[in-house]
Amino acid sequence: MELKVVTEYDKEFVMSIDKHVDDVAYASRVYTKSGYVIWVGDERAGIISHCILWDNLPFMNLLFVKEEYRHKGYAKQAIISWENEMKKRGYKMTLISTQVDEGAQHLYRKLGYVDCGGLVFHNTPFDQPMEMFFRKVL
Repeated sequence: MELKVVTEYDKEFVMSIDKHVDDVAYASRVYTKSGYVIWVGDERAGIISHCILWDNLPFMNLLFVKEEYRHKGYAKQAIISWENEMKKRGYKMTLISTQVDEGAQHLYRKLGYVDCGGLVFHNTPFDQPMEMFFRKVL
């Protein structure tokens, strides 16, 4: 598994997964190096994207691994690679989130993430199960 910063050549793959990103947002990910492709051999297996909150806190806002690559340790390896990159860039902590009805929370805890809060958006245009947040000091 290798985690590589997105390039223009990854645009179709990333946009086929992440329906929230448009052309401008994708160009920003390339420019700011805030998007990554998870490679397994010569195949694209998934993506990670993040943003920087408050100018000093990396927040992974999307981790997606294609179905055929799940339960093989690639998400774990990708998160560790992302954390190492954030540490190399000088950040001291990372933040990740998932909905309470998703299984990713168990992986995050195994990787040393600690529950640190949640958001509820009931009766809004963003209605969904509670979003749980996890933090990890690097």
